[in-house]
Amino acid sequence: MGRMPAIYLSHGAPPLADDPIWPGELKEWSAGLPRPEAVLMVSAHWEDAPLAIGATETVPLVYDFWGFPEHYYQVKYAAPGAPGLAARVRALIPGAQDVPDRGLDHGAYVPMVEMYPGADVPVLQISLPTLDPAALYEIGRKLAPLRDEGVLIAGSGFFTHNLRGLNPSAGPDDAPGWSREFDAWGKEALDAHDVDGLLDFLHKAPSGRMAHPRTEHFAPLFVTLGAGEDDLATQRTTVDGFWMGLSKRSLQIG
Repeated sequence: MGRMPAIYLSHGAPPLADDPIWPGELKEWSAGLPRPEAVLMVSAHWEDAPLAIGATETVPLVYDFWGFPEHYYQVKYAAPGAPGLAARVRALIPGAQDVPDRGLDHGAYVPMVEMYPGADVPVLQISLPTLDPAALYEIGRKLAPLRDEGVLIAGSGFFTHNLRGLNPSAGPDDAPGWSREFDAWGKEALDAHDVDGLLDFLHKAPSGRMAHPRTEHFAPLFVTLGAGEDDLATQRTTVDGFWMGLSKRSLQIG
């Protein structure tokens, strides 16, 4: 098996499954990816330090959202665990802690349901131990050898994420100015392989703080960039456009 890509995906929310466009985009994307031996998922919705390793045997789901219709809490995704991958993460990230009862949150399982609906790919979720972009980039660099072992490294966040600007009535081509500005800047920086600019996005990007009042949904991108450091020239957007006003830009390296 050749080297697996590293990806960053905008994961949406539980209602993503009801969107007429987005699930098909994720399905088409996954169909074009090499078949992974396992997925290593870094979601915006799990912050824990030191870096934490989730469930490796039975992998439960964490319904970490409130006020949604009941059927969203009935979603099942019985992905196999990945104990061997967990051992490799421990070796690559000394000091990582085990949290064996921590399952997949919606940042992990919502896109996995669309990309690997058979739940037949082992999945391991690890935490964000910090929101510091440079530190997360370094974590990605340390995890990069896993790509040569058949592991798809997936950072899962949202390319713009300001819930005060969320507009459920917005169409796929509608978005506020701050979301469009940040999205355009981000695409340009990615296409130029401007890692330094991306790491300093709060100062370099237009509407940076408006697009990310808190930065946890952009943070997984830096793990992806670090893991893909040697292949940045191959970076390409796989999903673009807007959902409820937020940028759903997703990308692949390798």
